[in-house]
Amino acid sequence: MAIFAAPLDGFASGSNFLKSRGQGAAPPGASGLCSTYSWACARGSANGTLSAGDMKVVQAVNRQVNRTTRAIEDRQQYGEAERWAIPTRRGGDCEDYALAKKRALIGKGIDPQRLLIATVLDRSRRPHAVLVVRTDQGDVVLDNVTNSIRSWRDTRYVFLRMQDPNRPSRWVNVQAGG
Repeated sequence: MAIFAAPLDGFASGSNFLKSRGQGAAPPGASGLCSTYSWACARGSANGTLSAGDMKVVQAVNRQVNRTTRAIEDRQQYGEAERWAIPTRRGGDCEDYALAKKRALIGKGIDPQRLLIATVLDRSRRPHAVLVVRTDQGDVVLDNVTNSIRSWRDTRYVFLRMQDPNRPSRWVNVQAGG
């Protein structure tokens, strides 16, 4: 079954999509994200669709990054509480996994405007970051704790904020529970 891209001219409508609750502040550690990794905040063409083949690429990238990246906290790796960076040879933490997946998917031709980093509270209500892929059927989540790609609603996470689909250099509050 093909999964087609959601409209990118504003937030998609329907309960399968995370909805903006207004502009928000960038998460701690993400303030220099766009200047360090311009691709992480790139705007896409807003055209085209995500085909079944594209979703196979999304699945493969999710599995590959999860398999090849070792989990390590920023405090251990950098000696600071929070730093958003591409995983090093030592590994990375949750937002580093999300960045690695976003970079790999952009490199494979997926529209960057469909790839949005989001911050959440996980099932234990700890801060966590994931990559959201926007499809016409809803927002799905790529997570470093599972190879399964799920609807945001099926994660049982509390979504706090994510990159603005219209301007990924900005963040929006979403405040929604899955």
